[in-house]
Amino acid sequence: MLLARLAQVSREVAAASARSRKIVLLAELFREAGAEDVPVVIPYLAGRLPQGRLGVGWKVLGRRVVPAAEASLTVREVDARLSELGKVSGPGSQAERARIVGELMGAATEDEQRFLRGLLTREVRQGALDAIAVEALAGATGAPPADVRRAVMLAGSLQTVAQALLADGPPALERFRLTVGRPVLPMLAHSASSVAEAVERLGACAVEEKLDGIRVQVHRDGDTVRVHTRTLDDITDRLPELTAAARELNGARFILDGEVISFGADGRPRSFQETAGRVGSRVDVATAAEAVPVSPVFFDALSVGDRDLLDLPLTERHAELARLVPEPMRVRRTLVSGPDDVGEAERFLAETLRRGHEGVVVKALDAAYSAGRRGAAWLKVKPVHTLDLVVLAAEWGHGRRTGKLSNLHLGARTADGGFAMLGKTFKGMTDAMLAWQTERLRRLTVEDDGWVVTVRPELVVEIAYDGLQRSTRYPAGVTLRFARVVRYREDKRPEDADSVATLLAAHPEIAP
Repeated sequence: MLLARLAQVSREVAAASARSRKIVLLAELFREAGAEDVPVVIPYLAGRLPQGRLGVGWKVLGRRVVPAAEASLTVREVDARLSELGKVSGPGSQAERARIVGELMGAATEDEQRFLRGLLTREVRQGALDAIAVEALAGATGAPPADVRRAVMLAGSLQTVAQALLADGPPALERFRLTVGRPVLPMLAHSASSVAEAVERLGACAVEEKLDGIRVQVHRDGDTVRVHTRTLDDITDRLPELTAAARELNGARFILDGEVISFGADGRPRSFQETAGRVGSRVDVATAAEAVPVSPVFFDALSVGDRDLLDLPLTERHAELARLVPEPMRVRRTLVSGPDDVGEAERFLAETLRRGHEGVVVKALDAAYSAGRRGAAWLKVKPVHTLDLVVLAAEWGHGRRTGKLSNLHLGARTADGGFAMLGKTFKGMTDAMLAWQTERLRRLTVEDDGWVVTVRPELVVEIAYDGLQRSTRYPAGVTLRFARVVRYREDKRPEDADSVATLLAAHPEIAP
């Protein structure tokens, strides 16, 4: 498949407001694609690179390259060049990356160049999410959408199911079954503004601690234990504590869902960054385990023995979990009968926050496990932090945001009267806000290199964020987690914005 065709569909999907139209466009694309193209086409549509981050910045991508007159690049040729790019390292790597990117851009048409820049900067956001792609794949192959969703859940990969469907048709879905040792995509939660709202929506429910750890799925088959992350990466060798814990449980064959988290000597959870750093450590695991020991906390059972529990209600799955896992290794929870019992849910949330956790997850007692989906049966509730920050710069957008200033560079006041950048965000913006901020920031422009527009630090914006983490990329040594725009504060001056000192004082556990 030509990259030009994929770029065209991406552009059309971005312009389509109706979900049904997006599905039609993607279904047409899947009918044209070969099974061998799918491992590239699907992640590209979602704005992901199979190779992950490639270390290519705006200095390289901002260079003008004369585009090709005619489209000739195939998606697999592009994937091969980007795989080559991902292997570049060592002395001279920057020049070599620039050479590979230059050659790729020179072989691309103008539309293809625009699409590639969006992919390399993770700015492709045309709404072609996996849920829409599943519906489109069903439409392209004549398979029932529910069967495709379940196959994707059990395979843990939309690409794998798509390849099978496009090659062999709907009967291929029979191959995908829940199997101990093969991870499945985890069930995810929507957000609610309060426990009262969550209980009102769900009725009888369980309220569980929301731990700020790393999601894990633990598979045991006899003496064999495998541990997988939310993205299905195998991290068994990095976490010997989990293997030991799984072997101590009563059952010899199971799949459990939970979190891995690190606690300090005082029993309170360590920062997310410490847990993430430990889980990410691949070298000298024994030393890392001694410095930052981790513990599993399980909250669901997907399979026990030879029983597939996915379609059972939470009450029955939790009964199986409780039979298998001792209480110290299970998540704390309380049961709430409904809206009349919301006081119990609020009490539990307050206790959870005092213990140092980030909030709660409210779960409907009668809900099945909807793996791989952000279902309405699980609702997360956590306090929202907000800051008033100053816009230091913005990046030109891609896809439906082409021509708009999108990704904001956010700064807090420093003791010397300047501003320190804390991170970036493109989230939380309506179309009206994008248009307004583009016009407003252009009036404040100091420099525009075609990629980043540096502005006078005069515009204050209210930012919501989930937490703080250490970062060597930013001058204050910290960056915001999951920052998103709430509103602009034209009633405030830059000197009214929050300071780095104020931010660090609010997060003493993370201050550098």
